[in-house]
Amino acid sequence: MWCAAPPPPAPGGARSPPPRLGGAPPPPRAAVAPTVLALGAVSLITDVSSEMVTAVLPLYLVTGLGLSPLGFGLLDGIYNGFSALVRLIGGHLADRGGGRHKWVAGFGYALSAACKPLLLLAHTLTPIGLVLAADRTGKGLRTAPRDALISLSSTPETRGRAFGVHRAMDTAGALFGPLVAFLILRATVDGYDAVFTVSFCVAVVGVLVLVLFVPNGARTTATRAGTGTTPAGTPGDAAPRPTLRAALALLARPDLRRVTLCALLLGLATVSDSFVYLLLQRRLGVPDRWFALLPLGTAAAFLLLAVPLGRLADRVGRWRVFLAGHGALLLAYALLLTSWHETALPYAVLLLHGCFYAATDGVLMAVASESVPEELRSSGLALVQTGQALARFVCSLGFGAAWTAWGDRTALTASTVALALCALFALTLRRPAPSAPSEGLA
Repeated sequence: MWCAAPPPPAPGGARSPPPRLGGAPPPPRAAVAPTVLALGAVSLITDVSSEMVTAVLPLYLVTGLGLSPLGFGLLDGIYNGFSALVRLIGGHLADRGGGRHKWVAGFGYALSAACKPLLLLAHTLTPIGLVLAADRTGKGLRTAPRDALISLSSTPETRGRAFGVHRAMDTAGALFGPLVAFLILRATVDGYDAVFTVSFCVAVVGVLVLVLFVPNGARTTATRAGTGTTPAGTPGDAAPRPTLRAALALLARPDLRRVTLCALLLGLATVSDSFVYLLLQRRLGVPDRWFALLPLGTAAAFLLLAVPLGRLADRVGRWRVFLAGHGALLLAYALLLTSWHETALPYAVLLLHGCFYAATDGVLMAVASESVPEELRSSGLALVQTGQALARFVCSLGFGAAWTAWGDRTALTASTVALALCALFALTLRRPAPSAPSEGLA
């Protein structure tokens, strides 16, 4: 029986791989890396814990402890902006260690978990502020290393999808967290204490999942995978040393500087989620026991839209999708300012609010990743996150002060006008690089 001769040996004596039957192409790479899925599971569990607290915290502070809008604005600013002070430190430590991304992130998760039971002991403004500051310190330490792991585990062509998948899993936790808090408040007498206790237990599970299932190595990049891409530099560039000075010097890159400036300006006019929910409660007269369910609308929209908008950003341009998300937020503010009191109002506002996060949260990190070299990926993303977090801290303080002095409607009107102006400025400031049309930054 006639048999085909074996293929000739490859140069150097190595035998060529046998041809595939029927000329079938090699199996495609996984669209989302296992590291992204593992980190998504950690974020899902951790967000159940953190959103349990976030869902009841506004009502606990304003109604339970009697804080003024200005006092709540101060605490909310700490809760959402204090992490900015340590994000650069977390990013720098992760980059300096090479493979420390997992462990720096793990320390941040553990610190936040340890703060949950301390809320049981804090009943005045100062101790509550200290506990929230420590909790946000943990968030600040973990965010940049976690996002760097996602970026380094993905190819440039699928980075928007990878962040979208992670944010969708993260938001699934944000969806369950308020629901669990609502059920606990209805089922127990000391509802707030029970919420804080269960939140701590869930957070510990998230830390264990990180330790057991997230891989150690951080250098699982597209370049190492053989795609031949070298982000944010030319082929002959020497790799920068991961020092703090080198991290700050990243702002000398025009593209990253523009992204950071735009994130900062838009953050200055982005009203905190808690204020949005308080405004909805006042407009609709939502009973206290139902307040914890309001974040579910935002989380559900975020969950459903994160992956589709991430894929859309990879195709049509990440910056376009990012700015369109702020357009959705402007519409949500406009609805809150109208005299419309129909039943559909909360659904429309929360849908637009979730769309805003789906179009901006992970997409911004995908945009910034293209402007940062691998060796400083965590530090570079931390720079953008720091500017955005500091801006939102200032916005919380300003919005709380304006609400106290002039009322909620005037405060929201000022924020709406400011957001529209900042979005127009960002539209003119950020322009696509003509030499890189395929990167989705247009």
